Amino acid sequence: MVGHIAKWVDNRLAFSRSGRKMIDYIFPEQWSFLLGEIAAYAFIVLLVTGIFLTFFFVPGSATVIYHGSYAPLHNQPMSEAYRSVLDLSFNIRGGLLCRQAHHWAALIFIGAIVVHMGRVYFTGAFRRPRELNWMVGATLLLLAIMNGYLGYSLPGDLASGQGIRIGYSILESIPFVGSYLAEFLFHGQFPGSGIYVERFFILHVLILPLAIMGLLGVHILMIIRPHHTQFKDSDKRGDNVVGSPMFPSYAAKSTGLFFMVFSVILGLAAVVQINPIWQFGPYLPFRATDASQPDFYAGWLEGALRLWPNWEINLPGHMVPEQFFPAVLFPAVTWIGLYLVPFADRFLTGDKREHHLLARPREHPGRTAFGVAMFTFYAVLFMAGGDDVLAHYFGIGAHEIVWLLRVTVFVAPLLAYAVTWRICHELGRVPIATASQRYVVAVRQADRSVALHELPREIEEPEPEPVELG
Repeated sequence: MVGHIAKWVDNRLAFSRSGRKMIDYIFPEQWSFLLGEIAAYAFIVLLVTGIFLTFFFVPGSATVIYHGSYAPLHNQPMSEAYRSVLDLSFNIRGGLLCRQAHHWAALIFIGAIVVHMGRVYFTGAFRRPRELNWMVGATLLLLAIMNGYLGYSLPGDLASGQGIRIGYSILESIPFVGSYLAEFLFHGQFPGSGIYVERFFILHVLILPLAIMGLLGVHILMIIRPHHTQFKDSDKRGDNVVGSPMFPSYAAKSTGLFFMVFSVILGLAAVVQINPIWQFGPYLPFRATDASQPDFYAGWLEGALRLWPNWEINLPGHMVPEQFFPAVLFPAVTWIGLYLVPFADRFLTGDKREHHLLARPREHPGRTAFGVAMFTFYAVLFMAGGDDVLAHYFGIGAHEIVWLLRVTVFVAPLLAYAVTWRICHELGRVPIATASQRYVVAVRQADRSVALHELPREIEEPEPEPVELG
């Protein structure tokens, strides 16, 4: 009966055919393709730990008096959200471990997306017919950063409160509509009625995760449809794929990678402290602290805010404040530039062909040098997000650090471009050995090492035989 039911369902849904096609799907053998899987597995850890945290987190903004396990905060007024996170950290078995695993998984998720997009960019995997998939990946990065910011803002501690205050100022700086958006989201002037905590919570645990899951599914389907790209080799062409089938070999590798990612995240959560909100204290609008930086994915935005001069534009009946340019216009230009990467590359190179083989970074010095320059640019902005920390550790005035970084943010990318272009140009003169050639060389070297190892330590030369002269 079970067999007949399974056959009846399969005849109508064609599970066996689609399953067989998926099992026979070939994955290329290259370690860099696993970067995207690291992001996907970190997202799974995010979902699992996030579900656990939602059972204990209270997204409330009402003021309460704390009488919990953490003695330094006894009798302190705080929000319900902050008290629930303290109880989760000190009173719930495994709560602190789960909190820190959730935070580390978020950082790894966003970091893996960035590194994965870097691999796609430097190998030219964004070219036709995969332009749309590149745009989906850029949207995933944007949603991940937004959701990370919302999750960072939920506990209601002093550091997250400062981040919310900055976010409110950025939102309010948008010309004409910013004040209405801030009024709608915060339900009044900051801090408003506190209802933003509930709204942030719904966005963080429901709306944005659903959007990310949907885009991840679309991203995977758009990879499978034209198939994976692969690096050039003697047996790899644009019309074939060389690698391992989905089952059993690649499934075993992928499962092992998942447990490795899961173990690393739990290991970090167990031994590396992150976001100790009990040390920061509850957020109060009149309090602020030095040396407070956001997570790395928002560091470049913080750096842009700190480096931008206090320039304003006065329009008739309206003023555009200084926060608009580094915090609204600059991120908008950044993501528009990301979306336009495939089309700009096609325009500059004139290459409109379909590409199923990847290029080595050395083969396109201009593209590689531009990518390194952009990474350098945002790295300097990231450093500027901690300019007060740099000033403290190097014993330099904060004003001097700001001006030094303002110069570096333009000079360093130019130097990075020139050096990278020169390196790629020189490497381009050296032919790239194929994998099969490298394998033959490795085998020959191994055979030679064995042969040399088997030789006796001392070889006695035979004495020359006497020669009779005529």
